[in-house]
Amino acid sequence: MVRIIKILSVFLALLLAAGALPVSADSPEERISGSVKTLRAMIQQQDVEQMAHLLSNARGVVIFPAVYKAGFVFGGRYGEGLLLKYDPKTRRWYGPSFMTIAGASWGLQIGVQSTALVLVITNDRGMEGFIGNKVTLGGDFAVAAGPVGRSAQAATDGKFEASIYSYSMSKGLFAGLSLEGAAVSVDENANRAYWGSPMTSRQAMDKRATSSKMQALLKELNALIRKAK
Repeated sequence: MVRIIKILSVFLALLLAAGALPVSADSPEERISGSVKTLRAMIQQQDVEQMAHLLSNARGVVIFPAVYKAGFVFGGRYGEGLLLKYDPKTRRWYGPSFMTIAGASWGLQIGVQSTALVLVITNDRGMEGFIGNKVTLGGDFAVAAGPVGRSAQAATDGKFEASIYSYSMSKGLFAGLSLEGAAVSVDENANRAYWGSPMTSRQAMDKRATSSKMQALLKELNALIRKAK
């Protein structure tokens, strides 16, 4: 196992050096603008109503504009994004807290691909997990592929009882995504850069998302909710 990890580390380092993966972290503003672009692409899909329905009653959402997956048989994935809390009663948004996602993957694979990822958090238990410093998807919480299309219930647990539903956007295709074993962690440096001082996720989730920097993103989220049926 140690040898596998070393090989994977060397391979990912080569990809970084070649420019296939981003070398430096995106700024908070870049992550916000990337999240706006992600939602604008998703809202154009004909089968987005199920996602909108989940979001309209959600407790929060995590958006990763780009999750990079790279490997040669053994691989890894990494992405940067943000977390927002939602109160469906008042329709108010709180945050953001900035997050990273990382994990290893196994199986037949080669090359690099980038996927936009949105996690809809449907209950307080799921939200509490993300407020902590780190949560493992599929470990601490089960993650269901988000329902899309007319056969939505057949693709999920049928009763929409999962704490987290995942949606992906890759090469123009919109779908639910199976995501197991990835760790989502708080990006303390990005939080400090955005808020101007150290800020935990719990503290950020107590703050209304009223900054002018967030208005374009909130507009897209609310537009998506209005598509719920």
